[in-house]
Amino acid sequence: MSERGVTKQREGVVKTNRMAKTVVVELERIVLHARYKKYLRRRSKVKAHDERNQCQVGDRVVIVECRPLSREKRWRVSRILNRPAQAPAGTGV
Repeated sequence: MSERGVTKQREGVVKTNRMAKTVVVELERIVLHARYKKYLRRRSKVKAHDERNQCQVGDRVVIVECRPLSREKRWRVSRILNRPAQAPAGTGV
């Protein structure tokens, strides 16, 4: 059980923003394998509440834990850290 007043914060990348006021954020963590002592990347996807619909795909965001907002949403977007550079239109990239 976590103590009162302590909220979890995670940093991740927005993978999709197709839902109204909701974004899917991919969280990545690095764990050490118990036997082989090799570092592995583990990813998980969570749904986060984006009140103003300002997050775009590729944004690096900070999310904080909150009360359940729906069946799957338990996180809220706190702030956008940076946005990816957009390719100029018409370059074909």
